Parts: sequence; C-alpha cells; structure tokens
Amino acid sequence: MNTPPRRIAHLDMDAFYASVDLLRYPELRGLPVVIGGRRQHQPELLADGTRRFAHLRDYVGRGVVTTSTYEARALGVFSGMGVMKAAQLAPDAILLPTDFDAYRHYSRLFKAAVAAIAPQIEDRGIDEIYIDLTHLPGDTLALAQTIKQAVKDATGLSCSIGVSPNKLLSKICSDLEKPDGITLLDPSDIPLRIWPLRVRKINGIGPKAGEKLATLGIATIADLARAEPALLQQHFGRSYAEWLHEASHGIDQRPVVTHSEPKSISRETTFERDLHPRRDRATLSEVFTALCTRVAGDLQRKGYMGRTIGIKLRFEDFHTVTRDLTLPSPTADPVVIRRAASECLRRVPLEQKLRLLGVRASALSSHNTPQVTTESPQGELPLTAPVR
Repeated sequence: MNTPPRRIAHLDMDAFYASVDLLRYPELRGLPVVIGGRRQHQPELLADGTRRFAHLRDYVGRGVVTTSTYEARALGVFSGMGVMKAAQLAPDAILLPTDFDAYRHYSRLFKAAVAAIAPQIEDRGIDEIYIDLTHLPGDTLALAQTIKQAVKDATGLSCSIGVSPNKLLSKICSDLEKPDGITLLDPSDIPLRIWPLRVRKINGIGPKAGEKLATLGIATIADLARAEPALLQQHFGRSYAEWLHEASHGIDQRPVVTHSEPKSISRETTFERDLHPRRDRATLSEVFTALCTRVAGDLQRKGYMGRTIGIKLRFEDFHTVTRDLTLPSPTADPVVIRRAASECLRRVPLEQKLRLLGVRASALSSHNTPQVTTESPQGELPLTAPVR
C-alpha cells in the first residue's frame, strides 16, 4: 500500500491578542491599536455609554509591546518593541492592557474547533498549531477553508493557514498571505516562492545567525541554497550547517507531535518601575502571592503537580538570580507553593530594587485531581538582611 504524501498545515491566528480585544471593543476596528499597557490603561466607560481609551502618547514606563493591529504595524510598531519607542512612532495609537485570561480562553476555543475536524494537532503556543492532514479525506484547499470557517464560527477571529509537505515550509507559508489567508505549497514551488525570501523567514535562523550569514553575502534563502556546504560548516559547525542546507531546500522530516509533557509552569511580571524590597514591600507581597496563586491555578487546570518550586528575580542593574527548592512530595497547592517560594527568597540578599519577579513549578507529574487546601496564600515578602 502506497503511503500518501504528507500534508502538514500551520495555522497562525491573525494578530491574536489584538483581535481578541477588538471583539470587546469593535469601535477600534481599522485603527492602530497596541497591546502592552497596564491595568491603569483599561478603557473608561463614560456616562453616555462610549469608552475613553488611553493613547500611546500618554504612556510613561518601560513596558514592551505584546502585539499590535496591522494598522499599527504599518506605522512601524511591532511586538517586542519598547512601548516608549512605539509612542514615538505612533503617538495617537490606542493603548490597551494585556488580558491573558481572555487570550487563553480564545486559544482553547480555536484549538477545540480545529480538533473536531483534524485531531492530529501539535500545540505550538497560545496562537499557533501544526495540523497533520495527511490521512484526512478531501481536497487540501477545501480542508483548509473548512478549518478556517470553524475557527471563525467558534471565536469570531480570523487565522492564516499554510499547507505543504512539512512543518518548516508550512510555517513560512502561513505568513505569506496574512491576514486571513491560505497558502498551499508544492515542492516544485520552492524556487519561485521560497527562495526569494530573506533567510530570517526560516524558523530557526535567529538574529545572530542572520547577521553572520549577511557577512558571508547570504541574504536570501536562494543565497543559502547556493552556498557551499564547506563554507557553512566552517562558520556554523557541522550539524547546524547541515540543517541550514536542508532547510534552504525545503527538507524537513519532523513529525507532528501530538502530545508533549511540559517541563515547567511559570508566571512572572516586570514592574512599571523598580520596586524597593522594603519601601514597596506591600506591593511586592501582593504580586508575589498572585504569582504563586496563578502558578497553582495553571497546575490544577492542566492536571499537574510540581515538586520543585523556584523563583526568578531581576534587579535594577539587570542582574538575574534564580533559586529553587525541591519538596518532599509534589503539590498544586497555592499555600505550599508560596511557602516554598518564600524559602527561596530568603536565600537571596535583597540589596537592590527589583524590576522583575517570577515563580516557577518544575519536576512536574500528572495528577488529574490534585488535592489543594482552601486556605489563602497570605504573608509578606520575606526579607533578608541587609537591605538598603
């Protein structure tokens, strides 16, 4: 019996976070909108039923853009950019706070809608998945259209889909016809549609590798495909050079992995301003408790318990410290998690202001019904002397 050719799809939600927020605020459709504000940037409901929105020009702080609408991207505002820099480029853009609970809700909705049609799914994050269509009946384009409509019906949101013989090419293709597009690619299309693209379009070629390739005169995927393997090996080592050569020719044998166990579950927050361990102790304690509670909630929702609890601190000079503690038995209890995280904190001299605080649970084990206490995880942030 002949094995059918692989049909691997990559589905990427269009400007996902921003699109979720536009469902709540439809009056912002067609406007430049940036997601990355804080709670104080929540829209204000006025007496006449309209809303007053914050604007980028009013932002003060050092937050980072989570995402932006396509109208904001046209003004040069992209994810990962500092919000203050974005305000220089698009001062009149609307600024909204992030709402990860809403984003996770819509993520679950779109993935469930796809799974009802094509159950062979590899979860790649909150807004993207790979789908193995190989053994499903029907025309590829019709399948892609059916999946897109199912996502639209379930969420009200659009997505873009790329379909090719492998994950590498499909990841590239899903970005070619954004937003709300479908791109089908056959291996014979690689020279015309893939090779003219910049090398950074290949998932796995990061900024440093891209810069090094540029110094070698390799700017496009076509340049990379024509490069001598010996040259690549000289500058990148044998294994990465081999991967670069194969990737440039659209070769990728990776399967769609339908199940993988997480190694850790974590929550962290970067503060709008550096917080002093003593003067801002109440605020830090509140944030610390909230992080522990959210980690516990994530563990319970996903059916896991963690045996190793850790913390992450980033100080005002950007120095980052981590500490962890292994418990006698795994837990998903917020009180136990906070107690363990507090023990970790006591092992760190808090001598500088803090810009980031994080809590992590690792050494995970599956547990469908973790036993948790109803006690609230309270307490002040542990301090170690000396504190200046």
